[in-house]
This record gives sequence, C-alpha cells and structure tokens, in this order.
Amino acid sequence: MTELQRRLPIGAEIVPDGVHFRVWAPAHRKVEVVLEGGVGQGSSVELESEEEGFFAGVASQARVGSLYRFRLDQGENLHPDPASRFQPDGPHGPSRVVDPSRYRWSDGDWPGILREGHVIYEMHLGTYTREGSWRAAAEQLQELKDLGITLVEVMPVADFPGRFGWGYDGVNHFAPSRLYGEPDDMRSFVDQAHRLGLGVLLDVVYNHFGPEGNYLAQFSQYYYAEEEGEWGKAMNFDGRRSRPVREFFAANAGYWIDEFHLDGLRFDATHAIHDDSPVHVLGEITEMARAASGKRSILLVAENENQDARCLRPKESGGFGMDAVWNDDFHHSAYVALTGYHDAYYSEYFGTPQELISTAKWGYLYQGQFYFWQGKRRGSPTIGVSPSCFINYIQNHDQIGNSAWGMRIDRLTNPAALRTMTALLMLSPQTPMIFQGQEFSASSPFLYFADLSQEISQAVHSGRIEYLKQFTNIDAPEIIDSIDKPYEVETFEQSRLHLKERERHAKTYALYRDLIRLRREDPVFSRAYACHVEGAVLGTNAFLLRYFLEGDQRLLLINLGRELHLVPIPEPMLAPPEGCNWEILWTSEKLEFGGSGTPKLDTEKFWRIQGNAAVVLIPVRQGEEP
Repeated sequence: MTELQRRLPIGAEIVPDGVHFRVWAPAHRKVEVVLEGGVGQGSSVELESEEEGFFAGVASQARVGSLYRFRLDQGENLHPDPASRFQPDGPHGPSRVVDPSRYRWSDGDWPGILREGHVIYEMHLGTYTREGSWRAAAEQLQELKDLGITLVEVMPVADFPGRFGWGYDGVNHFAPSRLYGEPDDMRSFVDQAHRLGLGVLLDVVYNHFGPEGNYLAQFSQYYYAEEEGEWGKAMNFDGRRSRPVREFFAANAGYWIDEFHLDGLRFDATHAIHDDSPVHVLGEITEMARAASGKRSILLVAENENQDARCLRPKESGGFGMDAVWNDDFHHSAYVALTGYHDAYYSEYFGTPQELISTAKWGYLYQGQFYFWQGKRRGSPTIGVSPSCFINYIQNHDQIGNSAWGMRIDRLTNPAALRTMTALLMLSPQTPMIFQGQEFSASSPFLYFADLSQEISQAVHSGRIEYLKQFTNIDAPEIIDSIDKPYEVETFEQSRLHLKERERHAKTYALYRDLIRLRREDPVFSRAYACHVEGAVLGTNAFLLRYFLEGDQRLLLINLGRELHLVPIPEPMLAPPEGCNWEILWTSEKLEFGGSGTPKLDTEKFWRIQGNAAVVLIPVRQGEEP
C-alpha cells in the first residue's frame, strides 16, 4: 500500500484487504493501532515507519465502523486519531473507521456556485432547531429556499468536547461533531440543499485548536509554533518540520469539499494565521480546496480583522486565493447608526450617512488609515475589487454573542429604523448575510456557550468577562454578575430558536422575503454589484444611493432620523432622468411590514424624505404607468 493510493495523506481509509492507517508522529519510534470494538477487538497492528516521521500500515481485522486508537512507544495511554473521520463518544473516546463511498449522492449535475447573486444565511446547527441536528435542519431547507436564501453558511462542526458549543474550539478537524448526527447526516443535508438549489458553506478554524480534548501534542510538538496566539498556541506553518502541518490543513480543506460536496469554506480569523513562508499556507489551502472541487465552482471566504487585501489576491501574487471577505466596517457603522453606541471598537465609527454611502461604494471604510482603537493602521485599498467580494451584515454570531447578554439588534433600536437598515443591507451592491432568526426578529438571544471541564470553563468565563470590559458599561460588579455563564446548560437552551415565531412575527418575515425578492427579480438590484453607484448626503441622518446600469436606474432613499423637507433642493442625484418622473417601487413603511404608509415624496413645494424609512424609486416615462 503506497501513499499515492490514498485519498488523503493521513487518517484511516478502507482498502481491499482491511483498513490503511497513516499518522504523523515524528517524536516517536513505534506506533501501534489498537482496535477497540467490533471485529478484531483488542488486537493491535504495529505501523511501519516512513519518511518525515509518518507511520503507516494495514490492519486486516479492521472494517467500516471499527473503533481504534493509537499507542505511542508502548505507552499505557491510547490516543484518538488526529485525522479521525468520526468520534462517536467525543474527542476523548476512540475514533471510528468511516467509508465515505457508502453514501449515494443525488447531486451529480450540481455545478457549484459563483460569487455573485447570493443571500447568505448563517446557521448554528445546535440552536437552529429544537433537535439541534443535521436531519432537523435539513427539514427547514425548503423554508429557507422559499424565503429566497441561496447559500447556507454553517458554523464550525469539527468535533469538540461537551454537550454544546459554538464550534470554534474544535479539536478533531476531520470529524463532524457527533452532537449533530452521523457523518452521512451531514452529507444528506448538503445533498438535500443541492436538490433545492441551495449552496452550503462550512466555517473552518485553522488558526488554533480548542483547549480541551486536543491530543496533537502527544503525537508531535511540531504542530505548534513557539509563540502564543490569541486563543492559545499558534500553529507551526513556517518553522521546523512545518510541511506536514501545512499538509494537514490543506488536506482538511480538500476533504470537506470532496467528501461532503460542500460549496465552499469560510476561514475564521485568517489574521491570526501567521506564516512567513514564500507561499502563505492559506494559498496552499485554497488551492487544495479548488482542486478537490473538480469541475464544481466553489466560494472561499475570509474573516480578516486587519482587512488585508491579500485575502483576495491569487496565490501566485502572494495572496490567499479567496473570493470574498466579511466586512465588519459595514456592521460597525450600521450598529452605531441604529443604536447610538460609541464605545470600544465602535468608537472608530460615527454611523453617519457618508460612512454608509462609502461602504456601498468601496466596501471597507478603513483602507490604510490609522485605527486608534488598535493603535495602528488598518485595512487595504479596494479599488478594482468587485462589491460582491464584500459580505455585509447587521448581525452575525460574533457581534450578537460577543455582547454581554447576546441581545439581537431589534432589542436595541426602533422597528422603523431597523426596517430601513435592513433595506440598505439587502439592496446594497455588496453580498448580504443574515444570522439565523434575524429574518423573523427571533426573541431568543445568541449567547456564548461552551461545555468544557470545570477548570477550563471557569477560565473561559473569566477571560470572557475581561474581553467584555472593553465596553465601559460592562465594568461594574452588578453588570458582571448578570452575565450568563458559558458552561451552564441554560445559556445554551436560551439560545435555541423558536421557529414558530416565523408566524408570530410575520411582518418582519414578510419584510425579508420581499426585500430578497426585490434583490433577486429587479433588473438593477439583481446586478447591483455591476452598477455604477453614486451617493449624496441629504441631512444629518439621511442619504441616497443612485444605481446606474446599462441605461436603467434606481434611487434608494435612506433616512434614519426624523422626516426632512428639502427646500431648496440643490442635489442633482434627486433629479429624475430626462423625460421621466420618479415613482415609488418599494418602501419599508408598507403596512404588511409593520409600517404606516408612505406619502408622496416629490411635491411641488419640497422633497419629503420620510423619517425612519427606506424608499426605492424607479424612473417612469412621463405619461406611462410604473
């Protein structure tokens, strides 16, 4: 059996004469695979030593479903496979042999996804449904399709210890968490999504491993760099013996794309992945992901706090080879505009009309200016970058969960203003993303939860309190005492959605459904990423965006304050095209959305800019019906 015959460089794979195991353990002289369940239980096979510290061999007694662990240098302790495909009893238990070819896919004609034209839905498997499983979530895919969602982004599922967690402390990067079902349940979820025309992205964490249940160091200390990262030991991507570490993560990206038919990956905190190699490891990872996709097109997305332009550059140009980036600048400016909050990192934003115009035109607001909160310059120029490369949001798991009480933004602002900002999110040239429950004003918070050992749980809670103290209103004993503890099951239970609220909060749901329809069906908004967009400030809280596309135009009026009467009106962007009048195409103040109606805007005496409202105008030839 040779390495070239394997699908992946590490892990357990079915072969005609049993199961082939391969593991990297350069600190050891002897590695045995010990079978713990089913056929061959209690037997062991010594693996052969290979170059660079790998050990490999076939266990003829092993089969699909066999449980196994590794013994290192005749030690008493047995350890799960670092590349385990499934951990039925969690990270501390044995690994299970999985055969991915047993699943019968029905998506052979699925072409993959392109970057443009999406509305993304961020989902946490454990809280999206009451059951918290792949199967239960799959039953809701038709509802998401009917809403107009095109792409589901699933928060990390790499296995982690305990009964619940966000997923960002995963320790088994090749093993879908047993909390949500079997690996084939995940495959079935993706398969069902493709049958409905939905794409699926998976959030992956390559900047660190979780603090509990991680046995990598038992196999090799070379997995880790000498320096500490933001969340513990940084990964060794450019030091001594780093090649197998780089291979581990590149293989992982390809594994998710190949064996689970995923339509792309969202890479968490890429700014925390340090690599001074000639070719950055993220470039290798994205290259492997694309190779694994074959003829299917995929979407690769970066979260990058530094707003580094390398994310969107190809590997050959020193970049990371990704297609899109999360845009915190839009969120922060929108949050300040809606809430008036101006503390911690929000202190770098004013939430002004000009900021929001600039996000529509340029994506990032910080493109190299000094960022006082961090004490350094932040961002890169975006000239020539398509607006579709920027993923905008007014809620996501981080921004809700990293507040003190996990409150959603509808609890922090007025409904009319939020409808207005939602319209801006959905009709901007950038790619919009919503967080689960946002579409129906979910009453449940989204708190930070993690079920770890008692000692680690206390440390996590203390660290979280210190993080939250950057917000000055938090730094008081009575406030700190009120913050939910991440390790308590009630914290997790509070965060579960109540999907029946789609009916109870039907007006919010109608707003999202109609905005997504408008974005999808309108000939201008459906190609907003290709439009020439101009903007103008109309008042302290009001502005406009005008879209130009191949002779067609749209005018979007946004007012997050009181009603304005513009007299005089020295603003050319308000003037309709020659021979046309403006007619209302859409308004956030429709009764079915919970609004109170929209009066005539362009009167003989003044332009009325309705307060706390978004209005879309379409040019209509004089004498013609709109």
